[in-house]
Amino acid sequence: MLRMKNSCEKCKSPLKKDGEAYVCSFECTFCSSCHSDFKGVCPNCDGELVMRPKRLISPPAAGLRLIKRKIFRK
Repeated sequence: MLRMKNSCEKCKSPLKKDGEAYVCSFECTFCSSCHSDFKGVCPNCDGELVMRPKRLISPPAAGLRLIKRKIFRK
């Protein structure tokens, strides 16, 4: 599961879990301003920085919803 860091690794600005942030495949996390400064390339690993997906529900709620779908489909 993707670790949702709550601050930019460069400027330390706060990042909301449902807000805009950018990550590389190693989960280095940056705000949109720093992402622009880096031109979409992670300064730690030279990997591509892409928009982080938004997490709208907590993992237990998501798991429960999937279990209910499987039970009621039978």
